[in-house]
Amino acid sequence: MDWMAWTWPTAAFFAIIAALLALFTFLAIRFPETPRTGVLRIETTRGDRLFITLLGSAFVNIAWLGLTDQPQWGALIVCALWAAAVFRWV
Repeated sequence: MDWMAWTWPTAAFFAIIAALLALFTFLAIRFPETPRTGVLRIETTRGDRLFITLLGSAFVNIAWLGLTDQPQWGALIVCALWAAAVFRWV
């Protein structure tokens, strides 16, 4: 797979996403959830909130790269806060 230019951070990123998908699949089977309505006024499940979190985190990271010269660790903190907010209130 030399053509893909895999690095440890890239591999870790995809491994974490795969682990999250496996975890959320296990949780959906083991502990079925009824959808809930949050501040967006749409019914969401755990998987929906995970998708919203990942999508929002991508936008946060793109904005961070484009608008600041700060290390990417700052974006990670913002993404963690975003994830906590989405899973709490959406």
